[in-house]
Amino acid sequence: MKRILVTQSSMPDFNEYIDEIKDIWDTKWLTNVGPKHKELQNQLKEYLKVDNMELFTNGHTALEIALQALDLPKGGEVITTPFTFASTTQAIVRNGLIPVFCDIKMEDYTIDEKKIESLITDKTVAIVPVHVYGNICAVEEIDRIAKKFHLKVIYDAAHTFGVQYKGRGIGSFGDISMFSFHATKVFHTIEGGGLCFSDDTLASKISAIRNFGIVDQETIGYIGTNGKMTEFCAAMGLCNLRHIDEEIRKRKRVVERYRKNLESVHGIRLNTVQQDVTSNYAYFPVIINEVDFQHNRDQVYDRLLENNINARKYFYPLTNSFDCYKGSFNFDQHQTPTALYVSENVLTLPLYADLSIEDVDRICEIIKEMGD
Repeated sequence: MKRILVTQSSMPDFNEYIDEIKDIWDTKWLTNVGPKHKELQNQLKEYLKVDNMELFTNGHTALEIALQALDLPKGGEVITTPFTFASTTQAIVRNGLIPVFCDIKMEDYTIDEKKIESLITDKTVAIVPVHVYGNICAVEEIDRIAKKFHLKVIYDAAHTFGVQYKGRGIGSFGDISMFSFHATKVFHTIEGGGLCFSDDTLASKISAIRNFGIVDQETIGYIGTNGKMTEFCAAMGLCNLRHIDEEIRKRKRVVERYRKNLESVHGIRLNTVQQDVTSNYAYFPVIINEVDFQHNRDQVYDRLLENNINARKYFYPLTNSFDCYKGSFNFDQHQTPTALYVSENVLTLPLYADLSIEDVDRICEIIKEMGD
């Protein structure tokens, strides 16, 4: 029985990639913002409908640099969500900032904008909302709150490459949006990340921090890091960007099949379809209600694994329960009860462009048999 992974990287035709990297042997320019880097940067800016775009070695480095570039005061509080990948919270903490966790909404798993204001104090300096599974946060309301309290907004948009809201690129909201181009994402550069922002003056600062803080040959203006994207990664991105619309169409077909198979299964909650949002079909999460379905999330996970199918408990556990923060912070996951419930009951099913409809049907049959 073949193994089905929760995700699988999309790859361009081998010869297409070879053709793309041939001229690297001529230029011998391998990194440090080379021609491929610049070409991908410009193409992504156009595709994502954003004013400015900077590329990085990965999304986490990009997020750390975004927080640093906004000069947020050390010890400041940042309102965010615990229902996210480890990177989001770690980027905040590694910048000397204090995460303040806001609960999420049951309908789309994003930060509950109605609970943000109650968490704002005189120490609050920013909001870091997370777009989840391709679902977008309440960007208009978050913008209103940020303006009212003079807060910066940095979106973790790792899951929303190519998503649009009312025809506007999702990366154009907030002060900065971070995209991940990791190999498992809808669009990837093998490893990589990007920052989108509207303030043109941030470009030189972000670029300098990405390159050890170097402003010019004799000036180190910032405490920087090494976050530059290589030319080989940029080449992969150029290839994949040519096929991104087809990639999303294929993922849509898989998602629609899942919905057809599972939408009437008692005890299984499907991802909400958001209004005015052009989706990228990044993930397919299901919530397993143990009482109604007669089996819990972990039992479904194990049954799929027995059939050589790898689903994922994503996101579990919550970041406000991580061992690495104990003793330094007084986080309590029970203060975010909706996030806690979702983390303990969510399962993301396999989803990638080349997943066959037959495999989708087999996954769904295994699940449905457990609920009979």
